[in-house]
Amino acid sequence: MQHHVPAPATGDGGPPPQSGANGTAGPAHPPGHRPHYLTDPQTLFTWLPLAAATALWLYALPRVDYRHMGDWGLLDKLPAAFFLSLAVLTAGFVVSLRRAGTAPWWPALYSVALLFALKAPPAILYDSVRYPWASKHDAVVTHLLVNQELRPNTPLSGNMAAYDQWPGFFTLNSALVRAFGVQTTQSYLNWAALFYGVVLIPVLVLLYRTFAEDWRLVWTGVWIFEAANWVGQDYFSPQGLALILHLSVLAVVLRHFVRPGSAGELRSRDRLDPAAASVPPPTTARQRAVCVAILAPLIAAINFTHQLTPVMLCVSLLALNLTRRYRNPGLLVVTGVIMLIWDLTMGRDLFVETLGSLKESVGNLLNNSRAGYAGELTGPGPVLQGRADIVMVLVVAALAAFAVLTRRRLLKSALPLLLVSVAPVPMFAVNDYGGEMLFRVYLFGLPGAAFFAAAALVPAPGGRGGRGGPGRTRERAGLGPGLRLGPRTRRRAAAVALPAVLLALVAGFLPAYYGKERMYYTPPAETALVTKVIDEAPRDSLILAATGSFPMALHRYDQLEHWFFAEQALPDNIRMLKDPAGFLLPGLPKDGRPAYVLLTRTQDIYTAGEGLLPPGGFAQLTAKLSASPLFEVVERSGYGTVLRYRGAGGR
Repeated sequence: MQHHVPAPATGDGGPPPQSGANGTAGPAHPPGHRPHYLTDPQTLFTWLPLAAATALWLYALPRVDYRHMGDWGLLDKLPAAFFLSLAVLTAGFVVSLRRAGTAPWWPALYSVALLFALKAPPAILYDSVRYPWASKHDAVVTHLLVNQELRPNTPLSGNMAAYDQWPGFFTLNSALVRAFGVQTTQSYLNWAALFYGVVLIPVLVLLYRTFAEDWRLVWTGVWIFEAANWVGQDYFSPQGLALILHLSVLAVVLRHFVRPGSAGELRSRDRLDPAAASVPPPTTARQRAVCVAILAPLIAAINFTHQLTPVMLCVSLLALNLTRRYRNPGLLVVTGVIMLIWDLTMGRDLFVETLGSLKESVGNLLNNSRAGYAGELTGPGPVLQGRADIVMVLVVAALAAFAVLTRRRLLKSALPLLLVSVAPVPMFAVNDYGGEMLFRVYLFGLPGAAFFAAAALVPAPGGRGGRGGPGRTRERAGLGPGLRLGPRTRRRAAAVALPAVLLALVAGFLPAYYGKERMYYTPPAETALVTKVIDEAPRDSLILAATGSFPMALHRYDQLEHWFFAEQALPDNIRMLKDPAGFLLPGLPKDGRPAYVLLTRTQDIYTAGEGLLPPGGFAQLTAKLSASPLFEVVERSGYGTVLRYRGAGGR
């Protein structure tokens, strides 16, 4: 349900004048003049940048030399036309905001175009899976198709048992593989980021329209979310699907769970920010109970799909219960019960293991907020990506904080959205989630942060005075007493700040998303080498590798054992490099089972970029293991070295 304020009537009873992005009226045509729609000046300057940006992007795409990436990842392989296309696209989006109130499909088209411009290149260009670890999700789907059963209580190496315990995403894709008539998900998994992004747009619009009538604010929030969503959790993974379900539940709650009599003064337009939407109509206890019953299957689907997202949903609903407007313990209880039922049945093994680790992780903020492994990023691209990530977080947080401080009336009505955004932050005090809690907290907090960041850039509509005079106008705009900026000053500042910040965020996305791209692209020849070795390995063989971040690393994971022996702190790996064969010997099979060591090009790049091994460490590791009498070289190429364990008598 959307809530609109009646548009002010014009003097002749016709439609109101077009409002520009800075609140000024658009140009009027002479009486009797009826220009063609596409050549009308306003329309022309709306669609022309989109067409120009598309042409530039299409021209640049085949010129992206992704096969020869160096230390800067994909950044120095993108042609100038690619960067120009993003600049033109951003300028066109800002122009389209002038007509957002009457033609919101224009900023919608620009938002979809931005999504494609930023995330489509790998899907279109790459001849292999982006993110080598995404191939393990394809392996799970293959496992389900072959075995036709779930085995949640079967121990599996590589922590793969968790996928049988939360199999929703994988069972869905098993059905899609059958429906599409393809052999594996590798034929479409690179498109996951685009699919998730397009589906998220209407969910975000629904969320933002709950608290804002101003379409400029809504679409600017969507744009900022897309530009700031560098976190990389929207690849072919359960988290991407679970986030969509999570935000869908919150959208329903925020629109249909308002308690009667709880809105108070927010029912009056005079008490709201000019851009704010009226509080949704209240619902009775019976209506909310019906909504709980409708949401229960969706909440169950979240639990069926992902282990962390139900926790994030619970803390978000708990935060909403702190407000009088959304105090509904019933939904929180139902959500918690569904989560516990799943955790104590299908997910019991991992749930018990996690509870056992809480003694060490609870309160360990420094460790829980770490990003990945204990190494430090090395190389120009990875270092730049790490810094760009931090800058992007700080910029979005600073913009959101500015809006919270200066648009207090908007904050008062949109407080529930702020609460669900900050609710995941305390998770830092609980667990590190394998070095990914930092990224997950950012991901779940980004939708609300993007909305408030947009509010810092898009001035409140109006500013023509009205009841109470200029001072009253400033108060209605939500500005604090110390920030007495007139409407004209605010519009001028926004006219500069809006395009500048949006362009800066788009520019920041590129290093934040593509700085490590050399780790993420794997030549098909390397994939073929790994696949051949693993396919030929006898059942119950042990597969060793420095890290699991290489293609097909967990292929046949239900039939083989795995040991990624360099996924530890750098000091431990430095000690390991003194005698790698001696380090591996205690973990090698003593019962005659075969063991293979796979040392590939992607592992070399990954361990160096993530700081798991010192400079030249991977070459040293390969040379020492190849020279050890414990191993024999069975295959060597420019894409990797394959060693076979000779057995206990090899030394």
